[in-house]
Amino acid sequence: MPEATTATAATARGTGALLEVRDLVKHFPLTQGILFKKQIGAVKAVDGVSFDLREGETLGIVGESGCGKSTVAKMLVNLERPTAGSISYKGEDITKLSGRALKAVRRNIQMVFQDPYTSLNPRMTVGDIIGEPYEIHPEAAPKGDRRRRVQDLLDVVGLNPEYVNRYPHQFSGGQRQRIGIARGLALNPEIIICDEPVSALDVSVQAQVVNLLERLQDEFRLSYVFIAHDLSIVRHISDRVGVMYLGRIVETGTDAQIYDHPTHPYTQALLSAVPVPDPAAREHRERIILTGDVPSPANVPSGCRFRTRCWKAQERCTIEVPLLAVPEAFRAAGGPAAHPSACHFAAEKTVVPPEGHLPPPPPPPPPTGTDA
Repeated sequence: MPEATTATAATARGTGALLEVRDLVKHFPLTQGILFKKQIGAVKAVDGVSFDLREGETLGIVGESGCGKSTVAKMLVNLERPTAGSISYKGEDITKLSGRALKAVRRNIQMVFQDPYTSLNPRMTVGDIIGEPYEIHPEAAPKGDRRRRVQDLLDVVGLNPEYVNRYPHQFSGGQRQRIGIARGLALNPEIIICDEPVSALDVSVQAQVVNLLERLQDEFRLSYVFIAHDLSIVRHISDRVGVMYLGRIVETGTDAQIYDHPTHPYTQALLSAVPVPDPAAREHRERIILTGDVPSPANVPSGCRFRTRCWKAQERCTIEVPLLAVPEAFRAAGGPAAHPSACHFAAEKTVVPPEGHLPPPPPPPPPTGTDA
């Protein structure tokens, strides 16, 4: 996948690609019947996603609910098997691994889940929850040293080491998420997949958890895939950002490129909805309100998937799938707008539609062959 070449803080920390995702696909079959099931279609949850995760950086993935972000996260840690595509960790395709080889890779790729209330076993103590990875990977810590390591991890995430014998119900939501982060750190991974880790928390607690993740990244040289629908949080923590819509990444670039110079209409619409604290700036901001619902992933539109809600849509959009590439006009001119965008008309000046109004959809392509 082509990417912008603008230098970032991430590339200063490290340039090696730890994780390479290419053409990742996950389709869930739709069936009918009870005894004799027949496949009648498929839900295209993820349909051709590609990105790299470099050493020491945070890659943010944003999009509406149902766009496939969490499915990508599950495939990265092998909780879901891809339908097609590859996930390479240090050059080795982990989708082809199983048994001991997969178990060894999982030590280095851990996950922090979205809901701190359901991701912790209520019947286990905090010490048992954080220490459970040592039961699965006994070589990671001597048995007599595990309690001390668990207490050290509690201290690292800002909790009292004496809480080791308490149960999850005795903690607040923010404290539970810290426990989940401590569990993810237990095996000294290189990569942590953060699947909306702050969406279930209060705003004040969200900031504390994000600051904790940033501190841990510097301390342990971690690489994050940070999945969220809150664009403000993603901008705060991410070095690069990928915007997803209906199973595909439609725009990618550095945080400055995406937030200050968005080129895809969907990204522009998302950013126009971000709250602005300055009243003067809010009055002069152009608001883009999309009409219509997100199409079903079981019946995606032809051509560009965003065309049914896009004010730039033309007949070409119904036929030709736009590639995720730097628009030629921006490539020649250079600058912050020169980053990959999956839009045929990304280089055209944005004409914001009136609020609540969208032009009628483009006409369908002409029929082929002769009429009866």
